[in-house]
Amino acid sequence: MGFLTSLLGILGFGIGLPFGLLIGFYFFIYAESEDVKDPETTPLSELDTAALENLMPEIPLWMKSPDYDRVDWLNKFISDMWPFLDKAICRIIRSTAEPMFAEYIGKFKIESIKFKNLSLGNLPPTVHGLKVCETNERELVMEPAIRWAGNPNIIVEVTISSLQVTIQLVDLQVFAAPRVTLKPLVPTIPCFANIVVSLMEKPYIDFGVNILGGDIMSIPGLYRYVQETIKKEVASLYLWPKSIEIPILDASTVAIKKPVGILHVKVIRATKLLKKDLLGLSDPYVKLRLTGEKLPAKKTTVKKKTLNPEWNEDFKLSVKDPQSQMLHINVYDWDKVGSHDRLGTQVFPLKLLTPNEPKEVTLNLLKDTSITDIPHNKKQRGTILLELTYAPFREDSDVSSGPLDNFSRKDSVINRQPSNISQRGAGLLLVTVQGAHDVEGSRHNNPYVLIICRGEQKKSKMIKKTRNPIWNEEFQFLLEEPPLQEKIHIQVLSKRTSISFRSKESLGHVDINLADVVHNGRINQKYHLIDSKNGVIHVELRWKTI
Repeated sequence: MGFLTSLLGILGFGIGLPFGLLIGFYFFIYAESEDVKDPETTPLSELDTAALENLMPEIPLWMKSPDYDRVDWLNKFISDMWPFLDKAICRIIRSTAEPMFAEYIGKFKIESIKFKNLSLGNLPPTVHGLKVCETNERELVMEPAIRWAGNPNIIVEVTISSLQVTIQLVDLQVFAAPRVTLKPLVPTIPCFANIVVSLMEKPYIDFGVNILGGDIMSIPGLYRYVQETIKKEVASLYLWPKSIEIPILDASTVAIKKPVGILHVKVIRATKLLKKDLLGLSDPYVKLRLTGEKLPAKKTTVKKKTLNPEWNEDFKLSVKDPQSQMLHINVYDWDKVGSHDRLGTQVFPLKLLTPNEPKEVTLNLLKDTSITDIPHNKKQRGTILLELTYAPFREDSDVSSGPLDNFSRKDSVINRQPSNISQRGAGLLLVTVQGAHDVEGSRHNNPYVLIICRGEQKKSKMIKKTRNPIWNEEFQFLLEEPPLQEKIHIQVLSKRTSISFRSKESLGHVDINLADVVHNGRINQKYHLIDSKNGVIHVELRWKTI
C-alpha cells in the first residue's frame, strides 16, 4: 500500500508541474491587470504656461531651436571613448593640482595633500545640441550645449598634525554652453593651431562635499554661497568675451608672417664694374629682393655702355622680419641675346638699420655671397652705393594678455579695429583672395583671379575643373598715399588649358571701395560677383600705414 501511494504521488507531481506551468504562462501572457492603465498624453499645444515652463529645461536644444543639430553620433563617440577620456582628463587634473597642493605643505600645520581616488565615474557628459557658426575667418566655431550628471569618485586626503581628513566630491552636475573655436585653420594635421573656449552664459554647477563622512553643503546658507562664488569666479575668467586659448600646434610651424614695415631702397650709383662687352664696357642694371620672399625682384633701368652707372631710382619692399631678413643686391650686364651675366652680388642685413633713419651704405660686390675665403671671390668687382630706410607700420590696437601657464586667457578681439588709423602717407595694401563659390563658365571652369589696383595687375594661380576654387593667395600693392577715392577691381576668369580660339572667359567681377579699408584697417567679406548668376568671392583686405 505504501508503494502505491508513493507511485501515485510521483505521477501526480510529474503531471501537475507541467500543467501548472502551462496555466501560469497562459495567465501571465493573456491576462490583463485591472491596475494597469494607459498613460495620459497631452500635446504641447494644449499645455498651460506653467506646465510648459516646467518642461522647457528638459527639452533638448535641437528641438527648441533650428540652429542646433541633433548629435547622437557624437554622444555615442563620447560614450565609447569615456573610459579613455576619463584616464586622460584625470592625468591632467593630477598633474595640474599636485603642484598647487605642494604650495600648502607646511602651512596651517598641513603635512600632506594627495589624491586617494581620482575618477570621473562611468557616466559621460551628454551634448544636447550643437550649433556650428559660419564666419569669414579661417576658423571653425561650434556652440555645444553640454549636460553632465556624473558619479565621480574624487577623494583628497589631507594630513593635518598627523590627523587624516578625507574630502570627497559627490553628486556632481554641470550644465554649460561653451563656444569652441578652432583657429586658425592650417594645412598641418590636425588642421587647426589653437582651441579657444568661452562660456556664452554662466554655468550651472552643483555638487556635494563630504568631510569626515558628512556633507558640509547641507549647512544652511553655505550651499548657495559656494555655488554663487564658483559661478562668479568661472564667469570672470571665461564668460564671453573672455576666453581660454589652448595651443595645439607649435606657432613656429604654422605662423604666417604678415608684413610689418616697408624698406625704402634708393639705388644711387655703382663704380668700377666688370667689363663684359667687346668694347670694354657693360650694360648694367640692378635687381633687389628680400630673403624669404617669393615676390618678383625689383629691377632698375639698364644703363648702356658704362662701368660707372648712376640710377638714383627708388624702390619699396615689404618687410616681414627685420631681425632676420636680408636685402639681396645683384648687378647684371644686360645682353640682347642669351642670358644676362652677373657682374656682382652682395647682401645687407636689415637688423643693422635703425627704424625711420636713412642710412647710406657702400657695398663691395662679390662673385658669390656664400663663399668669402676663395681667392676669386676677392677679385675687385666694383662697388654700389645705396640709401636704405626701414619704416615700420603703425601698430594696431589689438592686444592680448600674457600667457596663463600652458594656456592663455584673453579678451575677445572680434570686430575690434584701430580707431585712429592715419589717412596720410604711404602704405601697403594687402589683398588675400581666399576662394570662390558657384563660379561657372559656359565653355570651361578653370578659374583664376586678376586683381587691378592703380593700373598694377596681379594674377593668382589657376585651379582646374572646379566651380568652387580655393586660392588662399596674398597680393601686395605699395601705394604712395591712401586710396580714399579709388576702387580695386577683382575679376574671376577661366582659361582653356588647350590651344583654341576664345580661350579666356569672364566668370564675374567685383569693384571694392578702398576707402572702407583705409578707415577700418581690415575688411573680410564675401562679395557677389557681377555678371555671374550665383558666383561669390571671399576677399580679405588690409591697409598698413607707415
